[in-house]
Amino acid sequence: MLLFQKRFHEGIVSGAIDRTFRIWPTARVKAGARYRCHPIGVLEVDSIDRMQIREIGEDDAQKAGFSSRSELLEFLSQMAKQPLSETAELFLVRFHHGGDGDRVSVALETNLSNEEIRATEEKLVKLDQRSSYGPWTQETLALIEQYPRTAASKLAERAGRETKPFKADVVKLKKLGLTQSFEVGYEVSPRGRAFLEALRRKPR
Repeated sequence: MLLFQKRFHEGIVSGAIDRTFRIWPTARVKAGARYRCHPIGVLEVDSIDRMQIREIGEDDAQKAGFSSRSELLEFLSQMAKQPLSETAELFLVRFHHGGDGDRVSVALETNLSNEEIRATEEKLVKLDQRSSYGPWTQETLALIEQYPRTAASKLAERAGRETKPFKADVVKLKKLGLTQSFEVGYEVSPRGRAFLEALRRKPR
C-alpha cells in the first residue's frame, strides 16, 4: 500500500502528481507492481530510484504535489523528524493512477475459502502462543474494528499496553492482510472483516 495525505488525492487521480519521495531504509515498492491507495483506487509503480536530496529539482517538487522545492524539503524534514542534508538519500517513486481497483480487490479478499479461514486462525494462534503477554490477536482486531483510524497510542492505552510493541503487533496483522494503515491509526481490511464475520458465524 502507498499512503498519501488527502490533499494529494485529487492530483494523483488527475495525473498532475506522478511521483513521490520516500525516506525508507530499503525500497518498499517494486516497479511494475500495483498498490492500493485508499480511498482513490490503485497506483501502478513505473519506477523506483535511489537518489540524494540535492538532485531534486523544482519540477520534481511540483509533480510531487508541492508548490516549490523548499516546501517539499520542509515536508520531508517533518516526516524524518530531523533536518535533512543535501546529501541525504531517499527514494524517488514514479507512478500513475491505475483506476478504481478497490472493488475488484475487495471482492477477492472477502471471498475467503474455509481453508483460508482455518490457515489464518492457525497463524493467529501461533502469534498468541509466541507472545510473552498472552493472547492479543483477536482483541487487537476487535479494538481496531471498534475504533477505526484512532491513534496507535490511544488504542494501546485501551489495551493496557505500551505503544511501540502494540504497533509492532499490528504490523504482524497487516502482513496477514487483516488490517490496513492510514495517516492516523488503522482499519480492519476487507479480508479482515470477512475473517471476523466467519469467526462469528462459527458454532460455539
